[in-house]
Amino acid sequence: MSDIKPTTTLEEITSLSKRRGFVYQTSEIYGGLANSYEYGPAGVEVLRKIKNLWWDFFISKREDMLGLDSQIILHPKTWEASGHVNSFADPMVEDKITHKRYRADHLIEEWLEKNKIANPPVVEAMKLEDMANFLKENKVKSPDSNEISEVKNFNLLFETSIGVIADESNKVYLRGETAQGIFSNFKQILDSNRVKLPFGVGQIGKSFRNEITTGQFVFRTLEFEQAEIEYFFDPETSNWEALFKDWQDKMWYFATEILGIDASRLRWRRHDDAERSFYSKDTYDLEYLYPFGWKEVWGIAYRTDYDLKQHMKFSAKSLEYTDPFTMKKFVPHVIEPAVGVNRLFLMVLCDAYQKDETKNRLVLKLDQKLAPYQLAVFPLLKNKEELVKKAREIFEQLGKKYRVSWDERGNIGKRYLSQDELGTPYCLTIDFETLEDDSITVRQRDNASQERIKLKDLEKYLTDMLA
Repeated sequence: MSDIKPTTTLEEITSLSKRRGFVYQTSEIYGGLANSYEYGPAGVEVLRKIKNLWWDFFISKREDMLGLDSQIILHPKTWEASGHVNSFADPMVEDKITHKRYRADHLIEEWLEKNKIANPPVVEAMKLEDMANFLKENKVKSPDSNEISEVKNFNLLFETSIGVIADESNKVYLRGETAQGIFSNFKQILDSNRVKLPFGVGQIGKSFRNEITTGQFVFRTLEFEQAEIEYFFDPETSNWEALFKDWQDKMWYFATEILGIDASRLRWRRHDDAERSFYSKDTYDLEYLYPFGWKEVWGIAYRTDYDLKQHMKFSAKSLEYTDPFTMKKFVPHVIEPAVGVNRLFLMVLCDAYQKDETKNRLVLKLDQKLAPYQLAVFPLLKNKEELVKKAREIFEQLGKKYRVSWDERGNIGKRYLSQDELGTPYCLTIDFETLEDDSITVRQRDNASQERIKLKDLEKYLTDMLA
């Protein structure tokens, strides 16, 4: 596994994303906003398709799953119960000269990588005191080579207020995760649906974290989307290890078979006792080899009955489940697979990025299900009315079934290269021969091969190729 290399650099992905409309810097005309990005015309298509595929696979096609869309602003006691108000924090240091803030754990990771330390410590397992000692003993400095402050915990929750006057009585938070909306709605879900354990509830939605880390593109941002599942079960009748392994298998299948990710760039990493949350019996991260190293894409944790019991304690409301056969009342346990959709998006882009040196081109070999456009239609020349008219007829007909791009700019070669970078699987060119015999040129993205197809055979050809 040590021989495996990232497919590209972050600079190359960032450049492609801006050039082809996948991702833009937020408020660029005002100088941008740190850790904030927006998805352009191509990016929003890929992002939407990832979310639709996730929902279809994990929610719609499963009899034991339900969906939910909870609010971004929940009752503030929600976050007291979950522990976010007191313990949702990152270790932070400050440059004593520039006053820029940095994640202490990231400075340690960078120092270890730079100094090629054999058998390095597991940074994720370090406590605040461990980080402070490491930084001091190794005289770690800021990226600007200045002295840094003591390590302090920095709370990630965004605070805001309801009403005109901002004070403690009307303080609320932008949610730091979507999971708590599922737990706080557990009783309502039970009351309004005929569900029996085991069953799960999933949702996709925006979360917010006051991140101080910069330089990782859309991997870590102030605003992001999560796709989370809470799978409830009775620990006395269901084997949690078997359920846990089943969810791991489904996560791996979704990444490799549905998103088309190269399995050699994925791995499981188990949290050790020091890193794992005190209420979790087991936690794994599904990691991908990004340009900046192996990082978590997807996490799965066995959270026992901690969350529901916390909300029972703070709300004074019962969140117990009653077994319909035995009438036994108990608080269900939960397994949580949670993924950042933006991290899936970045993984998809990185994995698809390929340089075709033989043809001097850049190709985004996206799975056909994820490409912003399935087809592109070109008239060979834009100033020949008969070609444009015929191409428009084909474009409009195909648009009833497929997501199709129209392009008449520049020469045909540049149009092909542009579509290669967008990840469009097939380009259809209408030329003068088309007007004579109703045939068109179909060019395939992955190998740049071309073939003539009769229009009468096009529908079957595309159905076979885009199945």
